[in-house]
Amino acid sequence: MSARDLQVKHGRAHARRPIGVLVTLLVAVVAVLAVSSTSVAAIAVAQTFGRLKPGIQLQTADGGQAAPVSVGAIEGGVNLLLVGTDTRTDQGSGFEDAANQDASSGLGNNDVTILLHISADHSNAAVISFPRDMMGPVPECPDPNGDGGTVDATDFAMFNTTLSRGGLSCTVLTVEAITGLKIPYAAEISFAGVSAMSTAVGGVTVCLASPVVDPYTGLDLEAGPQDLVGDEALAFVRTRHGVADGSDLGRISNQQVFLSALMRKVTSAGVLANPVTLYQLANAAGSNMSLSTSLTNPNSMVSIALALKDVNLSNLVFVQYPVVDDPDDANRVVPDDSAAAILNAALVNDQPLTITGGTGQAAEADPNATPAETAGPSDAGTPPADGTTPTDTPTDAPAATPSTVALPSTVTGQTAAEETCTVGN
Repeated sequence: MSARDLQVKHGRAHARRPIGVLVTLLVAVVAVLAVSSTSVAAIAVAQTFGRLKPGIQLQTADGGQAAPVSVGAIEGGVNLLLVGTDTRTDQGSGFEDAANQDASSGLGNNDVTILLHISADHSNAAVISFPRDMMGPVPECPDPNGDGGTVDATDFAMFNTTLSRGGLSCTVLTVEAITGLKIPYAAEISFAGVSAMSTAVGGVTVCLASPVVDPYTGLDLEAGPQDLVGDEALAFVRTRHGVADGSDLGRISNQQVFLSALMRKVTSAGVLANPVTLYQLANAAGSNMSLSTSLTNPNSMVSIALALKDVNLSNLVFVQYPVVDDPDDANRVVPDDSAAAILNAALVNDQPLTITGGTGQAAEADPNATPAETAGPSDAGTPPADGTTPTDTPTDAPAATPSTVALPSTVTGQTAAEETCTVGN
């Protein structure tokens, strides 16, 4: 079967095909761990990691492994790939019927793939969402059967098939090839995570600029603020037909609305001061994810969390990986090479990002939001003040903060501090 033949089975036009769960879970738990020092939270973390499945051994482009870490903020930057699988296997009675099992079982497809990049100085972070319908090359991957074999590389395949082709390592290898980054950490999360997470925090309030109605996920929400809990939260982040133009790209911007609201809720004093909520958050995470072996040591997650804890929400930027329509297939997209090159270079060079293209098509600014007074990352390119003379930097002086990169206007997204509303279809 050719790569072009393979893509037909995973088309954007499959109306009843549920979407992979939003991978907000791990990011939110990292934030909770970072700012929590309660003994109950520590117990929850220990018990959570005691229940985790065996770690997934990653194969990366350079063949390296993440260095062991001790408790304390991890040194340097972090690249962590979060993969949401659409598998129905072991997802409960609601997914046991033949139609669901035929749609996706086993490893499933990576219908949600998010890269968390934390800067080396821990002052800013980026969360990059990769469209599932993006077409492009996939490198040679390890055979997911675990027999030591490999799956041949292909010049043209749909991005969300990488998980089923070669497991979590294949998705990591593909994103490494796309971005030029080394990614030593990864996690795979299934359907139930968002439902459990939203319940654990007592619901997530999102703003709807217009009604969101989707018969495929059962959503029927009126305009205005909506408190989403459990299965309704899951349906909200799964919906494609209920927002914007019904595309995967619209769904990504809708997920960013939910994710920013969830981050604000998780980092609020009401959540962090409640040990019961912290325990429930840790339990929700541990019950719904599989980690790479580099993350199965609790110290690894806590160290990454401590690196993230000082990142202001205004410096946590959600970005949709830049794409354009596939000229050969209106139901697919391909990378926007010029914009992608700028984004990739900024990530590799560890530069802070600024969105100039506004929010995605399923989001708009909340007209009732209170503007936040937050300082952005410093700009190393700022000239000295009048009357001063530039001097050579001593060799033992701290490195200058990398200058901020303003992404092209074709790149959309928002910060975690921005309050936005979902635009219904």
